[in-house]
Amino acid sequence: MVATPSSMVPLGSTAPDFSLAEPDGTTWTFDRAAGPRGTLVAFVCNHCPYVKLIAPRLGALAAQWRRQGLGMIGINPNPDRADEAPEHMAENARAWRWSFPYVTDTEQAAARDFHAACTPDFFLYDGAKKLVYRGRFDAARPGNGVPVTGDELGDAVDSVLAGQEIEVGQLPSIGCSIKWKDRP
Repeated sequence: MVATPSSMVPLGSTAPDFSLAEPDGTTWTFDRAAGPRGTLVAFVCNHCPYVKLIAPRLGALAAQWRRQGLGMIGINPNPDRADEAPEHMAENARAWRWSFPYVTDTEQAAARDFHAACTPDFFLYDGAKKLVYRGRFDAARPGNGVPVTGDELGDAVDSVLAGQEIEVGQLPSIGCSIKWKDRP
């Protein structure tokens, strides 16, 4: 398993827009997914062991954050893999208790626009659609024995929900590389 780091897009960048569909055909844009206090965009997929490790905790935290006014969307940038088919996305979202939309980036345009590099890759925007956090969920990795807490992303989300500056350090996410269609 080769780990790929996220690209660490400059803070203050404006959220790119997109129009992507869930497995049931429901279409989502950034503005539709946005919450009144901020929005979390997570590039995730079904097959990545890094995503599988954090998925249940992400689901639990996302439910809490959404109740507090954070919008959230999961974007799958790996549309051509058999294990990423829409029916598998819906099954995994249910199993992981993801209450947020989980959409397919069929053309990988959203992944390119956000400069996503791996799964998982997180982009947290404030209510003005400005990037305030990008990077990892926490220090847990498959096989490293560190408990999955979501503390790093969670601290950033708590700050956004409270309308405060983010004080947590921002380290790149590490995960499976996005399987680009036009790259070897």
